[in-house]
Amino acid sequence: VQLQASGGGLVQAGGSLRLSCAASGSIFRDNAMGWHRQAPGKQRELVADITNGGSTRYSDSVKGRFTISRDNAKNMVYLQMNSLKPEDTAVYYCYAQIGTRTYWGQGTQVTVSS
Repeated sequence: VQLQASGGGLVQAGGSLRLSCAASGSIFRDNAMGWHRQAPGKQRELVADITNGGSTRYSDSVKGRFTISRDNAKNMVYLQMNSLKPEDTAVYYCYAQIGTRTYWGQGTQVTVSS
């Protein structure tokens, strides 16, 4: 399984970005996909994830601002990020949970200036 993330960049506080992640390889129907992030000097943390059935969960810090979605036919997952804050600055990693295995993408940098 390979994951390719894109869409990061530099944005001012209050702005928006949309991250995309394309999955290829042996993607099975029963999986969850999502995003973690890691800021400098901090541990990697869950941002949001979504099952193939559409169930979602979000970290408290992004609820109401970020929306995760997926296109099962295309094996894509998206993260729409609105009302961005400087504390959202981090490297965002796409991941896929298939059975007991977790696969990670290469990460995309999101920088929010104040």
